[in-house]
Amino acid sequence: MKYFTEWSFDPFVIWAAIVVFLHELGLGRLSRRSTAKTAAQRRRRSWFFYAGVAVLLLTVTSPVDYWADYYFFVHMIEHILIMFIAPALVVLGAPWLPLLHALPVGARRRLLRSLVLGAWAKPLRAAARLVVSAPFGVVGFNVVMVLWHVPVAFDLAETSQDVHIWLMHASFFVFGVLFWAQILPSHPLQPKLSYIGRAAAIMSANVVMFVLAMALSIFSTGSWYSVYDHVPGVTLSPFSDQQIGAGILWVCGDFWALPALTWVIRRAASEAGSLGDLVDRLVKRSVQPARVRVVGPPLRKVPHA
Repeated sequence: MKYFTEWSFDPFVIWAAIVVFLHELGLGRLSRRSTAKTAAQRRRRSWFFYAGVAVLLLTVTSPVDYWADYYFFVHMIEHILIMFIAPALVVLGAPWLPLLHALPVGARRRLLRSLVLGAWAKPLRAAARLVVSAPFGVVGFNVVMVLWHVPVAFDLAETSQDVHIWLMHASFFVFGVLFWAQILPSHPLQPKLSYIGRAAAIMSANVVMFVLAMALSIFSTGSWYSVYDHVPGVTLSPFSDQQIGAGILWVCGDFWALPALTWVIRRAASEAGSLGDLVDRLVKRSVQPARVRVVGPPLRKVPHA
């Protein structure tokens, strides 16, 4: 039972409590100016957001985080939860409008007017356009995933709690949100990628996980990470531990990618009319009615009376 009793406190708990409070405050203000149907839709979406926050909280405070310091394969489970599961739920929850409306109306209007029209905010607007762009989210997601598995960076995060929490975990979660925002609609935001682009983004991340898993297992003859070489009380060899972690990356890549890819294809087919119409569109063929050619004798001119 000791494997389930090692709970810890993470500073994210405080931030999560503040965000949930502000979200509920914004939901209450929005509900007073919305129809009952719209308010009910926001409430249903909010449960996805709270589920994402709960997954993130459980990941960083539960025994998963504790045993990740002892076993590399547990650390891979933690990374998948922080990068894929929690961000996807948060994006589905679309918390943006409720969090914005947590501000009093006067302060909110002044802030938005200043950000949208103020000359001082031009660098911020440019930075925001870059951050929410599809290349930044998709490429950045894959770069972060690879970067933190480089031995020097990984070992640094394991030996420094601040780096582990505020750099590794934070970058995983933030780029996870930016990545999923290009795949899933998150009212009032819409993905900038086409359905083909979304499918390509999903496949690119899955390929990166696949290659990373092969590098950690098939193409390696020993453990990459010195922090797991001499962990007290662990009888599992570091390289065997690493191979199990690689297997988790390999298998879990399909667990998230296949459902996401299936959803994208179904949505694309629904908008195209059918799967056949979608295929026609993909191969650049347009469905046109066949032209009927009438063959017969030439028409004779009728003289005027």
